[in-house]
Amino acid sequence: MASTSQPLRGKRACKKIFWAVFPHACFILSLVIYAFLGAFMFSHIEGNRKVNSSEEYRKFLQNLWYISRNLSDNMTENEEMFKQKIHKLLSEAERDWFVNPKEKWTFFGSLFFCCTVFTTVGYGNTYPVTRTGKYLCMLYALCGIPLMFLVLTDMGDILATVLSKSYNEFRKLQSKILASKLCSGSTCNKEVELKRRAQSKVVISEPLTIMEVLRSQPGVKRKPIKYHNAEIFEMLIARENEHTKLTRNKSIERWSSCPELARGKTMSRVIENFDKIGKQLEKLDVPIVLMVLVIFVYISCAAAILPHWETRLDFQEAFYFCFITLTTIGFGDTQLEHPKFFLFFSLYIIIGMEIVFIAFKLGQDRLIGLYKKVISFCGEKKMPSKKIYPK
Repeated sequence: MASTSQPLRGKRACKKIFWAVFPHACFILSLVIYAFLGAFMFSHIEGNRKVNSSEEYRKFLQNLWYISRNLSDNMTENEEMFKQKIHKLLSEAERDWFVNPKEKWTFFGSLFFCCTVFTTVGYGNTYPVTRTGKYLCMLYALCGIPLMFLVLTDMGDILATVLSKSYNEFRKLQSKILASKLCSGSTCNKEVELKRRAQSKVVISEPLTIMEVLRSQPGVKRKPIKYHNAEIFEMLIARENEHTKLTRNKSIERWSSCPELARGKTMSRVIENFDKIGKQLEKLDVPIVLMVLVIFVYISCAAAILPHWETRLDFQEAFYFCFITLTTIGFGDTQLEHPKFFLFFSLYIIIGMEIVFIAFKLGQDRLIGLYKKVISFCGEKKMPSKKIYPK
């Protein structure tokens, strides 16, 4: 029986772990599938569009040819006039005239565009030109942005749990170190009291029989015959426990014999996991200074790695680019030469946005608390003092 029960326990534990991880994996997998579908869609629509030479483009080429033809060999005399004409001509030019859609809207380029859409970064260097692409971009953003925020909230709970537990463990370790410094061996009375409390907790936590509890009382030691009926009472409780064990085994057999009930039970657990999304993030209580330090270290690590494939960026430019990306500002002033390499860094973007999101949530809570204190302080100042009049 023991050999058969161990595999059953292992299977049950695996099922519990699977259904606990299922909601988180479902969100991430749906976001990945959504990004790939958008990449296929935009690469087909925008990459295969026909490039028609417009009238403005023809005028641009004619003016450029005219300026280059009238340019004399002695360029120093007409340098200022030449600069003004070229500046005016280039300011009227459009960037789409010089870009090949098939080279720009590859699968990786379209995937990079989809990531900038549902993360609300929007660099501006890649955008749809066709009318169909613009309409589909609006629909894609309406569905993708809520999905991205749901993933951020879900994974934010995991990060919040990890941060809170690590911070609490750090505080416990810090308190132990301070207690060891303040106390000196056996002369510390506080340490002795803590040991006594721990021993008392261990004794309380251990399951005791009724006779042991009664015998531990001083009145029972004096009068053991008076409490002889407690043994009968203990036997009755033992029989009741055996009866409850039998009923539990019968209920387990019913669950195993009826798979519909087992499915309903597992589905209710999965629904409970979905309902718990966002609860851990609300309970997070970590100093905002620690979160700012985590963000700084996180961005600095990426800023040290990014210049290895983006040779035009140094550490400062890469730090600026990562900050603008993770805060979803996305000016677009810093462009990437190899966006497909940065796509493999997409997990970094999602986790970084979650860390920034947690920092913004903590800052919001602190700001609300500050407003409450200011309003209560101002209310106490403006409240008129009660005057006591003689009767």
